[in-house]
Amino acid sequence: MSRALLCAAVLLACSAPAAAAALPRAGTLVPGRSLGGIRLGESATHVRTALGHTFGVCLGCVRTTWYFTYRAFDDRGLAVELTAGRVSAVYTLWQPPGWHAPRGLQLGAVEAQVTELAGILAPVPCSDYAAYVHDGAGVRTVYYLTKDKLWGFGLMRAGANPCR
Repeated sequence: MSRALLCAAVLLACSAPAAAAALPRAGTLVPGRSLGGIRLGESATHVRTALGHTFGVCLGCVRTTWYFTYRAFDDRGLAVELTAGRVSAVYTLWQPPGWHAPRGLQLGAVEAQVTELAGILAPVPCSDYAAYVHDGAGVRTVYYLTKDKLWGFGLMRAGANPCR
């Protein structure tokens, strides 16, 4: 490769915009694996690399909890809980639009669709909502329902209390 061509390639690569880390517009739940691209056990550094450095911090939470939303003071997005600098739980906030799970399961689905499409789930009653859970391989997948509609998704350690 000629020196001029090499210099042009380097300049082009350096001037290309870097892929911006951000909350996905239509996040995906991969049961037992990830939510919005975040997995249990990942480092805080990895979360910031994936979702960006703009997040709110919960001041009254037991664990360090970061809130990634679509814009400042927006309620919808993703919460990431950290224990000893590692992801210990991740869950959606306020039914972000477009978020989905396999088999066409979308936030807003009715309870019958959740139980049909998500497989065998155990209901856990919480104060103002229900959590339907599935434990497998050290990870608890949670489907949050309120007023018989799917409101959110979550991942946490198997056996953890899904009532937040």
